[in-house]
Amino acid sequence: MIRRIEAIGGVLLVLFLAGCSGMGPAPGDGPGRVIDNPQAIPDAIPRNAPPSRYGNPDTYEVFGETYRVMRTADGHRERGIASWYGSKFHGRRTSSGEPYDMYTMTAAHRSLPLPTWVEVRHLGNDRRIVVKVNDRGPFADNRIIDLSYAAAAKLGMLGTGTAPVEIRTVTPEGPEESVVEAANTTAPGESAPSDDPGYWLQVAAFGERQNAEQLMRELAAAGVRHPARIESGDDGLHRVRLGPLDNAEAVDDASQALKTANFDPGHVIIPD
Repeated sequence: MIRRIEAIGGVLLVLFLAGCSGMGPAPGDGPGRVIDNPQAIPDAIPRNAPPSRYGNPDTYEVFGETYRVMRTADGHRERGIASWYGSKFHGRRTSSGEPYDMYTMTAAHRSLPLPTWVEVRHLGNDRRIVVKVNDRGPFADNRIIDLSYAAAAKLGMLGTGTAPVEIRTVTPEGPEESVVEAANTTAPGESAPSDDPGYWLQVAAFGERQNAEQLMRELAAAGVRHPARIESGDDGLHRVRLGPLDNAEAVDDASQALKTANFDPGHVIIPD
């Protein structure tokens, strides 16, 4: 019974974290003390650690959505938008049972096993950090990882609230090149000027092009005014995508337009 109660407690905390994954911290959340030199914060060190006793159910549900926890993180890599969470949750219990410390290099992910260590690369300024994933979230659309306040500062995304990132798992046996720190030529917590990688919102993929063309007509008839195109790949799939979209706000706007018109909200694509 005690184990059951503690497991439920971990899931309840996920509900709290669901509110902190928009354009940076949610209302009532925010930064802590100023970190004068975030680049001096040491990265998390990958370790051989046992799985969390309470953070790895096969599935769990938040706001009516069911999420499945991955059996292994080996070789996992994905691109998307990162956000961060801060003072509102400092000291609270994470889904793994550890207290959340906003000044350490940690993160929340919806499906990676807890704990997992990942390298996070900012696709705008090419900074790289390593964090320990010990929590669940973010649960807002179009976000793939929630970073701690310290991790967001070191990555250079506090000013923007979100960042385009690529994440990949790292292990104690991983290559040394996986932990690469870019030169810090900007003020603490700010991103270096760079070309935005550009975003696309994929609505659906079809084996038959005529089905993709039909969806394009339906989007136009429903009043979805964001530019749309069909991209046909060597794999034989025809993908309907909205874009290019300039930033995370534009992605959220396009996603909301799809939901308003009763379409799937899509998922973010950041090209290589």
